[in-house]
Amino acid sequence: MDIELLGSLAVREQGLSITPTAPKPRQVLALLALHADQVVPVSALIEELWAGTPPRSARTTLQTYVLQLRALIATALEQGVGAEGGPGRRTAKDVLVTLPGGYLLDSGSGTSDVREFDKLADRGYRAMDAGDFPGAARLLREALSLWSGPAFADVHGGIQLDMEARRLEETRLCALDQRIEADLRIGRHRELLAELTVLASQYRTHENLHGQFMLALHRSGRRGEALDVYQRLHQTLVRELGLEPSAALRRLQRSILMAGPDSPVGAAETNSARLVRVG
Repeated sequence: MDIELLGSLAVREQGLSITPTAPKPRQVLALLALHADQVVPVSALIEELWAGTPPRSARTTLQTYVLQLRALIATALEQGVGAEGGPGRRTAKDVLVTLPGGYLLDSGSGTSDVREFDKLADRGYRAMDAGDFPGAARLLREALSLWSGPAFADVHGGIQLDMEARRLEETRLCALDQRIEADLRIGRHRELLAELTVLASQYRTHENLHGQFMLALHRSGRRGEALDVYQRLHQTLVRELGLEPSAALRRLQRSILMAGPDSPVGAAETNSARLVRVG
């Protein structure tokens, strides 16, 4: 089974889609696929579908959605690439398993973009900690390439999926932050400018991204623009959140001010880069 959640929902068995079009069965499949090979409690599925106000028929209706998913799985098993008959062949009930208290989606030896992202990002973080910045940039870029949009982009999520989507977005932002820092450490500041221009506009109160944008601009000889980025962030934080920029970002601003318009990048700026790093 191949599972894609980092963007539009796509789940395939034997090369054929088992993704339903109806909204609630899609929710069920998305939650099961996210936790593939683990039991998802009936209570969690009911909470996802009906947000604390389930109908009396909730369990029966959930069973109907499971049967609809099994019908799609059965078709895929019958028609899919390399499908073979015989006593050892998987059935739909082997793939979507009923267990005490819940259901389990058995992914077999398939792939999951969430698991692959986590694996690559973890390797990237370890490369950062080891000082292998080119390797970290490569691994984190590969991890981020698995995203084609927001997680569960075409699923109408309930409480569970919305919470998981926010969690996954935080993991993406952490990987993005570290990938940009790795690129800065290997001198790719000019190549980052276009990307950071978009990110600073998209994440208007994200201090790390703005700090990285300031560094990239300053290292590209655009000191005035770097200081303008700080001023815009300062105004946004005060106006929207009632907060001043962090001490780390203020130190970075002072470092750029003290460096002067024609000064080369030195130790003070490198230290400032560390201060805006997310762990």
